[in-house]
Amino acid sequence: MKVLKRWLLLLLILVAAFMIIDIGRYFLYPNVALLQKDRPGKTAFMEYREETWRQKGIKKKIRNTWVPLSRVSPYVIKAVIIAEDDKFWSHEGFDFAAMQKALEKDIKKKKLLAGGSTISQQLAKNLYLSPSKNPVRKIKEAILTSRLENNLTKRRILEIYLNVVEWGDGSFGIEAAAQSHYGKQASDLNPREAATLASILPNPRRYKSDGTSRYVENQSERIYQIMVRRGIVIPEYDEVIEEGKEENARPGENDHLPKENDGSAPKGQ
Repeated sequence: MKVLKRWLLLLLILVAAFMIIDIGRYFLYPNVALLQKDRPGKTAFMEYREETWRQKGIKKKIRNTWVPLSRVSPYVIKAVIIAEDDKFWSHEGFDFAAMQKALEKDIKKKKLLAGGSTISQQLAKNLYLSPSKNPVRKIKEAILTSRLENNLTKRRILEIYLNVVEWGDGSFGIEAAAQSHYGKQASDLNPREAATLASILPNPRRYKSDGTSRYVENQSERIYQIMVRRGIVIPEYDEVIEEGKEENARPGENDHLPKENDGSAPKGQ
């Protein structure tokens, strides 16, 4: 019996040592400071998705095109922050009030379901960790989140997040999302489209932007109305802009006529 206890104690010590080393390495690795200027390579979530496809025998490729924050519609930036992390600009990586609410929901449902993660936490998870929900992964996520916040500006964190987060099965980043969902560039997304894309972030492979999801419909409307209340969107102005874009996209009635002084018609003497 004593020998068995010794072996069990040794096993526990080894397991504890392994966990300490496994968690502790994230205080030093990876070098997140490189992200100040460098774009991240293939993220852990992208690799996870590719491995899932390989195991299922699915031949697909990751769709991802990097765009600077200056080429992302400001409506997308506002909508995503409203939907995912409304205190993004003021917190230091963690929204403890949101985390408490999420924990209370999990306890009530007896499952690890609710969110509560900030954009910084989501970025840490997407870049370096797996989708699994367990305490060890959350500790690693917390360490990486703190390091990201200490090494990168808020603007840079947001720029990287918008370029790597999953927005559909195989679509990563806002440019790929804009192209796959709406056939346009990220810079051209309007408020309604931005609100819809923001609403599918919690489960991008389940939620669709095609109007078939009641959740997406309700959530996108909520996000849109918040943007209206905050003065981010002025509906009347937005409608005029959209109508103007549609008219410019259609051939005009007088397109066949020569334009004044464009070289296609003789100038007056």
